[in-house]
Amino acid sequence: MKKPFLSIVVPVFNEEGNIKELHREIVDICDVMAAKDVISSYEIIIVNDGSTDDTDRVCSTLRPIKYIRMRKNFGQTAAMDAGIKASNGDFIVTMDGDGQNDPADIPGLIEHLLENELDVVSGWRKNRKDNFFKRFTSRGANFLRGILVHDGIHDSGCSLKIYKKECFKGINLYGEQHRFIPAILKIKGFQIGEIVVNHRPRTSGRTKYNWKRTIKGFLDMISVWFWNKFATRPLHLLGSFGLLFLGFGGACGIWSIVIFIKGAKMSNNIIPPILTIFFIIIGLMMIIFGLMSEIMIKTYYGVHADSSYSIKSIEDFKE
Repeated sequence: MKKPFLSIVVPVFNEEGNIKELHREIVDICDVMAAKDVISSYEIIIVNDGSTDDTDRVCSTLRPIKYIRMRKNFGQTAAMDAGIKASNGDFIVTMDGDGQNDPADIPGLIEHLLENELDVVSGWRKNRKDNFFKRFTSRGANFLRGILVHDGIHDSGCSLKIYKKECFKGINLYGEQHRFIPAILKIKGFQIGEIVVNHRPRTSGRTKYNWKRTIKGFLDMISVWFWNKFATRPLHLLGSFGLLFLGFGGACGIWSIVIFIKGAKMSNNIIPPILTIFFIIIGLMMIIFGLMSEIMIKTYYGVHADSSYSIKSIEDFKE
């Protein structure tokens, strides 16, 4: 079997105190895998997502890397998408740039992927070294994800994952969707797996996670849920609500007719006819929105989506 070429994608934002040591660890483990013929060769892709500290200078001294500079801070998902699109590997490993993901887990990811004939293997930070707030929000998000998304893994928020290259054909990532890549790929029929990985405490810098990212992640979770259920037929969702409202409108219309037959003054019973008109209008609007969404979905599948970020430069720094 042909040995895979490995791409390792590391998005960084203000990680001047972590990226040099992390790069050294990645090089060491990749050299070992290459010597053992686990991989044919490798590339390390570091994406500087608009850092404002000394990260750019530190990254410029590292060898070997493919170094991508973003024009400003577009977010981790955009940086990861840029790195993935610039990769040439048969397998693509993604990981955080804060040093909490352990490069020593990469051989285990490759082994599990190959032995079980999977397309994606996600890391599971079973024993997390984070503060209470991050652990609490992560468990809450995992609980909701299990209800809405059903991707079959415990820790979608773990950035340490390995993918086959074909997983990202035609995939564009937005918002905070890097957390839900396995779910998106599962929707497309790819085989997903998971193994327990080491999680290390942060030794330098500050975490980039806050309540704003939690809210954005929840909204993206809803987006993934909708895409899973109704991506090809949004009319099934909106049309169902439309018919429900039309049913309410019909019931209120019957109520109005009954009041009229009984001879009651409509001026004293104006609520039923108002509700009739309201529900019928809402129902028709929902159905119309559903039809419009169907047209938009067909347009989406027919054209290539524009990128949500801008790359300043891409440089290859060899030995």
